[in-house]
Amino acid sequence: MNATPQARSAANRIPTDIHCAQDYEARAREAIAWPSHEYIAGGSGSEATLRANLAAFAHHSILPRLLRDTTAGHTRVELLGRSLPHPVLLAPVAFQKLAHPAGEVETARGAAAMDACMVCSTLSSCSLEDVAHSAGHDKWFQLYFQPARAATLDLVRRAEAAGYTALVVTLDASIQAPSIRSLRAGFQMPPDVRPVNLAAYPVPPQVSLEPGQSIIFQGMMTEAPTWKDLAWLIEHSTLPVIVKGVLHPDDALALRALGVAAQIVSNHGGRSLDGVPASLRALPAIRAALGNSYPLLLDSGIRSGGDIFKALALGADAVLIGRLQVHALSVAGALGVAHMIKMLREELEVCMALSGCPTLADIGPEILFD
Repeated sequence: MNATPQARSAANRIPTDIHCAQDYEARAREAIAWPSHEYIAGGSGSEATLRANLAAFAHHSILPRLLRDTTAGHTRVELLGRSLPHPVLLAPVAFQKLAHPAGEVETARGAAAMDACMVCSTLSSCSLEDVAHSAGHDKWFQLYFQPARAATLDLVRRAEAAGYTALVVTLDASIQAPSIRSLRAGFQMPPDVRPVNLAAYPVPPQVSLEPGQSIIFQGMMTEAPTWKDLAWLIEHSTLPVIVKGVLHPDDALALRALGVAAQIVSNHGGRSLDGVPASLRALPAIRAALGNSYPLLLDSGIRSGGDIFKALALGADAVLIGRLQVHALSVAGALGVAHMIKMLREELEVCMALSGCPTLADIGPEILFD
């Protein structure tokens, strides 16, 4: 029987067999209770998009150039007026107490140690205020629109007061059905793992359906945000608004025209609509539509510094790491998260040095071989 996350995480030491960032993925199978592991690792539907995310990176090879001086190289990147030491951010991942008893607070400590920007989820199992207290200067808050605008606005005001520097609005997961993998594993959310940020808000009444109406269209989707909701949010937030879940160039153009400050090309790590394109495959067309100066990030499928390099080559300014952060958290707590980020950055630096790209600006599509 697997040890509990609490027992495994208490040591907070890096196992001697961790040699690359992806090694945390295998170790997490031992560190996280099996049903919870399947909930975290699984994707929606038949997991076609989950597999496509990984395959997209494997499709590209790196084509190095010779005799280039990289001795002044660095990984600094400018995002929303801030200079970050590297382009590795932590994506919003809900319910991290499934992996470690201290949850998102422990992840924030690891991110802060590596000067990495962490994105705290609305569905965090720790309060956004507690996470902000442990995070570094650069921290963003991921927002799910709530059924009542008053609750949404209160979350925004709490994020502003806690020192978050941007809002990340996820728009590709209006319906979040449990994955088949988690159902087969018998996963049930433990009673002590809750979306604590939402505890103070009233539970909306269930939608009453008329005969012949759909539980999806006239039920669940009645709470889905619209363009009007996003425009309202931009008007009422003092923070720059970033949209996560973009896959179509026309949506990207419309979001920029509305005033969205940056966008994240993402398919929710394969956890939303199954069968959509890999985020990496969607990235070049969106970059071409938006031009080179607009801030564009990518998540979904990144497992190594080489993957980060390929994402940057195809148009991303930075990337967000999802499942890997939870794997590292489960194995070695904040130390594991910091170590995972450190290894990803060093793997990226190796790719840059050996391909002849001293800065992120030098990484372009011509450095990839298909």
